Amino acid sequence: MKKVKFLSTVVLATLLFTACSKDDDNPEPVNEEEVLTTMTVTLTPQAGGTPIMLQTKDLDGDGPNAPEVTVSGNLTVGAIYNGVIVLLNETVSPPENITEEVEEEAKDHQFFYTIGSGLDVTTEPSNFDGDGNPLGTEFTLTATTASSGTLTFTLRHLPTKPNTGLGDAGGETDIAATFNVTVQ
Repeated sequence: MKKVKFLSTVVLATLLFTACSKDDDNPEPVNEEEVLTTMTVTLTPQAGGTPIMLQTKDLDGDGPNAPEVTVSGNLTVGAIYNGVIVLLNETVSPPENITEEVEEEAKDHQFFYTIGSGLDVTTEPSNFDGDGNPLGTEFTLTATTASSGTLTFTLRHLPTKPNTGLGDAGGETDIAATFNVTVQ
């Protein structure tokens, strides 16, 4: 009986000893992903005029409701626009501006602009990370000729930098939104 108690005590002590390791003393910091419910792209004409707003809002995430996608107007042929992208988490009150965090972690993020077939515009990022690679929360858009098509904005987390575009960027998509755009 004493041997059974002794062996039980030894086994229990061994399990407790091996369950505690030094790795637990210094856990890896966790960078929780933010909730992104709303993306607003504001296109302000450099020559003056009314800004165009492109917005997608998805308050229920993967829920049954489709995102609300709006475009406030058409672009003007030949106009150059200063673009700014703002990301919000509107599941909290007041809404949290996630753009600030994306810009603080610029080396870990990049916006890509995908121009769909038929749309004649060009885009160029205006802000960059500390290594000179595009971040893209700010950009210029030139509306070249009368046309219509889609314009998609994709934010990648931990993309390969530098890259030649979305195709070889890797990383994970934090948010993507496609807008139907007309240039007239």
